[in-house]
Amino acid sequence: MLARVSKSLHPATLPQTAAKSLISQAGAVGGEPGNVVRGVPSRRGLSTSSSARPKAIITSPGQKRSVSALAQFGQKHVTKGLGRLTEAVFTKGEGSWVELDDGRRMLDFTTGIGVTNLGHCHPKVSKAAAEQCMNLVHGQCSIAFNEPYLRLVEKLLPLMPDPSLDSFFLWNSGSEAVEGAIKMARWYTGRQNIITMQGGYHGRTFGAMAVTRSKTIYSEGCHPLMPGVFPVAFPFWHQHGLPPSTSPEELSKLSLYQLDLVLTQQTNPKDVAAILIEPIIGEGGYVPAPPEYLKGLREVCDKHGILLIIDEVQSGFLRSGKFFAVEYSGVRPDIMVIAKGLANGFPLSGIVSRKEITDKLSPGSMGGTYAGNAVACAAGVAVADAMKEENIQDNVAARSKELFASLAELQKDSEVSSKVLDVRGKGLMVAVEFASPTGHPNDPFLDPSAPANLAKRVAKRCQEKGLFILTTSVYEVIRFIPPLNISKEDLAKGCQIFNEAVKEVVREG
Repeated sequence: MLARVSKSLHPATLPQTAAKSLISQAGAVGGEPGNVVRGVPSRRGLSTSSSARPKAIITSPGQKRSVSALAQFGQKHVTKGLGRLTEAVFTKGEGSWVELDDGRRMLDFTTGIGVTNLGHCHPKVSKAAAEQCMNLVHGQCSIAFNEPYLRLVEKLLPLMPDPSLDSFFLWNSGSEAVEGAIKMARWYTGRQNIITMQGGYHGRTFGAMAVTRSKTIYSEGCHPLMPGVFPVAFPFWHQHGLPPSTSPEELSKLSLYQLDLVLTQQTNPKDVAAILIEPIIGEGGYVPAPPEYLKGLREVCDKHGILLIIDEVQSGFLRSGKFFAVEYSGVRPDIMVIAKGLANGFPLSGIVSRKEITDKLSPGSMGGTYAGNAVACAAGVAVADAMKEENIQDNVAARSKELFASLAELQKDSEVSSKVLDVRGKGLMVAVEFASPTGHPNDPFLDPSAPANLAKRVAKRCQEKGLFILTTSVYEVIRFIPPLNISKEDLAKGCQIFNEAVKEVVREG
């Protein structure tokens, strides 16, 4: 069990000057037993040196591990509406590693679904949040400005993919930001309809799930949904019944043709407020949108006075190798949605747009009790600083090259190559798609010889070997979203586990 915090040593019980001194003396994550780390007595931290780290406890394939009493409590009292990758309980995290309540240490290639881009408990981010807690926790945005909010906007402005994106509203979650972006688009244009992508994911709140078309589970039992939403084909070979080798140019041309049909058969362009798209589709299978397609969307929007909303919730903040994935196309968004990696684990999202759009909004039409929380914004400032100071973009480029090289070796392996349909992605947002023996009867890519549920079984085998990794989409896809500052050694270890798991599951059939 984690050491209990002595009430007399907790910063909240100390005079402010003493508490600040306590925080300033806090070292990086970890430390000797009894030392104060970020104001809290802690047992020994998770060292990042391979020689000092305790070895992960590995479960033999097929061996069942008992569920802890704490996990059983969670199973009883936490809603079943939450699906979980594992019944494990996380107790601590550092960098690319997490520790469980049974003592196991696991490599984490999930990063909280693309949130902890700088790894768990990044010292600079944790220190900034702790210090902010002693100054101002909640500076409600509808009452006054709070300083961290403004400092974060100042940091973000030069990072935007286009200088026209100069007006910010900070919120809590990606879903809220998506709904706010739709609200802004409708208000600005005076139009109602939204075009969204087949396979796109934008959240699970009521408005966000109406524009989400990746899985039916997200809106099951909730119809009728928000009206005025028209899905169109995304340039993904699956959606057009074409082989993975189909060129991006051809996929873009076909998808733009489908968009044209929607605009002539289903909704008049003069009724469309916005086109909403992820530049790398997430829950739909980690598929980058070809630059040709995004440029085509920009042309359609300019022609008809439609706003282009780019959802960078998962792909933003160097996840794709660039600060924002839309930069690969050179396309200018009218509105951009950001979240996840923005604050490295603290709940924070944002809507960025042209000022002329937000200037049409009535004061009070946007807001939220916790929107732009001061502690989360302070963490966001630290994230922006750390990404620059630690050359995170260079690390993403190097580790991405190594990851794709490892997956290329898997594709060449005669034992499994026929079961690997596709390897795709950008930066450290990468997917592997496997063959499947089941699915839609007209799917031209069914492979009766492929093992059933291959992606799910590989992910489970990876867990047994000490690696958390996620599946995605309605296809047999596994996604790699490791920390952006992951070391060469930790990435190599994760790739080794993954490749071994794939070979073992394919052999088992």
